[in-house]
Amino acid sequence: MSQLLALRPFVPAKDFELSKRFYEALGFRISHQDDNIAMMKAEGFSFILQNFYVKEFAENCMLQMLVRDVDAWWREVDPEALSSRFSVNPARAPAIQSWGMKVGFVFDPSGVLWHVGEVPF
Repeated sequence: MSQLLALRPFVPAKDFELSKRFYEALGFRISHQDDNIAMMKAEGFSFILQNFYVKEFAENCMLQMLVRDVDAWWREVDPEALSSRFSVNPARAPAIQSWGMKVGFVFDPSGVLWHVGEVPF
């Protein structure tokens, strides 16, 4: 019997307040926060945003979020608008990647790269 309940990465934030607002606009909600962390949740999934930043780590940190329909998610969330609103690297619209998955790319205010993908059926 597995005892695993969750796997929550710690995600760096160069500007903690800006990053919290960005992730709320991306569809996450804050379930707990203090001066050092913010628990970011969406449906049954979560990660821990930390008020800590190392440039080299942030710009090499990548997370994958899988959704049922990446095109529908993209239209609903509108990452291109978030890119300009939060002055982050431009989002890249979903496209089929060489490994067969349809993926869009979203950068957060600290340079963390999110792969938003759809599992092919």
